[in-house]
Amino acid sequence: MKIWKKLGIFCLAALMICSTAVLAVGCGERNWNEIRLNEVTHSIFYAPMYVAIEKGYFKEEGLKISLTNGGGSDVSMNALVSGSADIILAGPETSVYTQHIADAPVVFGQLTTCDGSFILSKEKISNFTLENLKGKSIIGGRPGGMPAMTLNYILDKNHIETSTTKEDGKVYIRSDVNFNNTAGVWMGDSTIDFCALFEPTATSTKKQNENYAIVASLGKLLEEEVPYTCFAARKSYLEEHGDIAEKFIKAVLKGYDFISKNTSKVVAETIKKSFIGTTVDELEASVENYRSINAWSEDMILKEDTFQNLMDILLFNKTITKAADWSTIVDNTIAEKLKAEMAA
Repeated sequence: MKIWKKLGIFCLAALMICSTAVLAVGCGERNWNEIRLNEVTHSIFYAPMYVAIEKGYFKEEGLKISLTNGGGSDVSMNALVSGSADIILAGPETSVYTQHIADAPVVFGQLTTCDGSFILSKEKISNFTLENLKGKSIIGGRPGGMPAMTLNYILDKNHIETSTTKEDGKVYIRSDVNFNNTAGVWMGDSTIDFCALFEPTATSTKKQNENYAIVASLGKLLEEEVPYTCFAARKSYLEEHGDIAEKFIKAVLKGYDFISKNTSKVVAETIKKSFIGTTVDELEASVENYRSINAWSEDMILKEDTFQNLMDILLFNKTITKAADWSTIVDNTIAEKLKAEMAA
């Protein structure tokens, strides 16, 4: 396990102890219908949630959302266990890493079904394959993060070697670039051939130079479903405020339903207030890119077999030494109840 994860777990446990006392004092004053939601990053990858915000679906359920950006799954998880967030949208691997702490996080709804990053090239490549990465460099994400781990896993499955420097026949994966700085570093460094970006950053970056091109989707290259980003809350929160968590998931499902019934342009127009500075055309292209890879879960149920796919990625990257128990990490009670109600 990476050092930052070892340190993180001890820090999280300490924060949990401190936050319990604070919450115990102030819990009677809280309006629990005001949900403090922390997202791992801001991306159209999470479009159903933004639709739910902009269309007023949370409000219809009697909820008010206070949204903050973690800028990393470890930061989002710290917010959850310290008590500064009620619900987080982050990779479920963070719940795996913290499964042994007191009042452990539980995943109660899956939002996305695959890696949501796209590979950008500084030149157009017809019929791109992973072979095009050989002898080249790519910014793949920070060590221990899902984008980098997924890329490593995909390359290994396709028998392509990686290296810590640029070498013939091997892929040099840069992992020293801050997630939010990826696009800027890639554009500013002529020695870096490729990078992996989420939307709308991928589409916005592509427009900076006529030679830039989006050449592949990591989600498509993986060729199997992975619960990439999910909603998680502390076990006690779900026990005490399960009705609120249910309303939350119901609102997000309404957001997905809206997307499924409308064009990408309509969706782009709907969420544009959530992406100030991004044009409607860029948003439309981004939504279309995610439609093309079936990025969103239609029922938000995290299945055991796809959870095992996640375990395979974590085990390969040595961030865990033993697969976690799906039934310990995941509680599909709310999502399954809502699916049954919709089918009735």
